[in-house]
Amino acid sequence: MRLPVRLVAAATGLALVAAPTIAGDLAFVTCQNGDGLSLLDLDAGTQISRWSVPGKPAGVAVAGADVFTVAPDSKTVRRHAAVTGKVTAEIQLEGGPIGIAHDRVRGRLFVSDWYNARIWVLAEHDLAHLGDLPTGAAPAGLALSDDGRFLASADRDANQVSIFDADNLTLHRRIDVGSRPFGLRFAPDGRLFVANVGSNDVTVIGPQMDKTVATFAVGERPYGVAFAQGRAFVTNQYADTVSVVDTSTFQTIATLPSGEYPEGIDTSTDNQSIIVANWFDNSVTIFDAVTLSVIKEIETCDGPRAFGEFVQRDFK
Repeated sequence: MRLPVRLVAAATGLALVAAPTIAGDLAFVTCQNGDGLSLLDLDAGTQISRWSVPGKPAGVAVAGADVFTVAPDSKTVRRHAAVTGKVTAEIQLEGGPIGIAHDRVRGRLFVSDWYNARIWVLAEHDLAHLGDLPTGAAPAGLALSDDGRFLASADRDANQVSIFDADNLTLHRRIDVGSRPFGLRFAPDGRLFVANVGSNDVTVIGPQMDKTVATFAVGERPYGVAFAQGRAFVTNQYADTVSVVDTSTFQTIATLPSGEYPEGIDTSTDNQSIIVANWFDNSVTIFDAVTLSVIKEIETCDGPRAFGEFVQRDFK
């Protein structure tokens, strides 16, 4: 599957480079145009190294000493060592792999298949194919609840979310949302926030995953969602902004200018910062989640997508 690609030259000269020991948050930012991944020290505001990841990588999941990437063009899922980027396992999946989520408790990986309305279930250690879960048309983002109870899939062309019991992998429910859901994430209180790129809003599903409890408007073409300080932060691709919304009242607190075409978004592990990948600017912007000011901007490789949970804490 070929996703939209910015018409700029791809970055060259990516290489595996051993990183020094870091005490603090690291970010692993997939760069689709540049066939690479930027490893960032968020506290220092520096790029430590770049990895070569062929096949236009988009999806990413960080899991302890491992980083998993999804490259749609080569249909390849890879497991990398988190310091060096060395590939320790890989598998080619016939279809359209894009989104990814990691189940730490059960040692499984979930990968969405855009073309075939399913989720692949893989073993985290060797990426062996364990089975499939049926979804609606064009599943994109995947998310696992913090308590490990639910797995959710944003089924873009079905305008719905498929929710599974993550333990026994049975379908729990399918719930209609806005138009063309793409990115989604569970809030700390268990509610699910779904970014609908077609209707420019976010659907909120209750913690029991049984019904919609709210819908609120954001900017044009919302892509990803993250949480900090009792707020939801939503990247708006076409508006070049991040919407900041109170998770209790669903009122917009602020609209923050970001880099051009913001996509992936994640939270620092101290809940103080929000990290945004700007696809067209080849950068990451770090916002203070309390003051909503910009803390740092860090250069990345070409076309950062960072589609998934890409921040890792205190890796040694």
